[in-house]
Amino acid sequence: MTIVIKGAGIAGLVTAHELRRRGFTVEVHERADVVGGGASHFAGGMLAPYCEREAATEPVLQLGLQGLDWWRRTLPGEIISKGTLVLAQPRDMAELSRFAARTRDHQWVDADAIAALEPDLGGRFHKGLFFAGEAHLDPRRAMKRLYENLREGGVLFRFSYDETTQARTHECIIDCTGPAAIETLPGLRGVRGEMLYLHASDIALSRPIRLLHPRHPLYIVPRGRGLFMLGATMIEAADNGPIAVRSLMELLIMACAVHPSFGEARVVETGVGVRPAFADNMPRVIETPDGLAVAGMHRHGFLLAPALAQQVAERLQQQRINGERKSA
Repeated sequence: MTIVIKGAGIAGLVTAHELRRRGFTVEVHERADVVGGGASHFAGGMLAPYCEREAATEPVLQLGLQGLDWWRRTLPGEIISKGTLVLAQPRDMAELSRFAARTRDHQWVDADAIAALEPDLGGRFHKGLFFAGEAHLDPRRAMKRLYENLREGGVLFRFSYDETTQARTHECIIDCTGPAAIETLPGLRGVRGEMLYLHASDIALSRPIRLLHPRHPLYIVPRGRGLFMLGATMIEAADNGPIAVRSLMELLIMACAVHPSFGEARVVETGVGVRPAFADNMPRVIETPDGLAVAGMHRHGFLLAPALAQQVAERLQQQRINGERKSA
């Protein structure tokens, strides 16, 4: 059975990996001329199932733990396992207590412990939560590695591919097109996320920092060499136009609240990604006339893609077994 995967974002790449591992012949069709050119390109890369449980249901945590384990097995050299540090300013301590009540597997840390974890934040925060079991990665590096591994493993990639002008020669299509599927799959909506990269050579952080705020929460993810990725906006819109001035100002103001030296940083890049989501914000594998779709990844693409990909692979493997039994 030849399987075609539409879309070379994180869902498509991880699904291709799981299918190839089970012996399927796989092709990946991508409308762009590179892998990971959509919302995956602007992802934070935080493998933080416990933190995500604060605003999500229990299945996100369980599938996220499965995903975290998958990344550690599959790309061990790309995973930075230094946990997540969640902080709040004194006036927002209620937010920190609420976050703690909705999560688990964390420890409360005081000013000394915060300084030991992140020396550049010493004396700036008096209380926080440390999630030692979490990790992060650089999404762009991770997708490049997956692409290279898949190519070496015999997976064929067709870039700048127009499905409307090509004859169908495959048996099953797995739709991993992300926001493009909003037009074809019922129930999907777009959620706009905005980000920026800063270069701040005077600041060193070794793990993702989440700063809680009732209206403008922020996460900062270190990328090395003085680069930091900032994000957190979730806007109910399928608009992928340039970042809004309001969002840019809010992200920068909150970054300076983490450390005033971010005020001297250089803005290297801004970006916007539209993330498809169902009403319950839970991704799922659904049947389509041509096969299956991995849809509704919301803000959990890198965290949950492995679990969804394994569901796809298990379904197709069972179909193959059933087909072999019928022909025997």
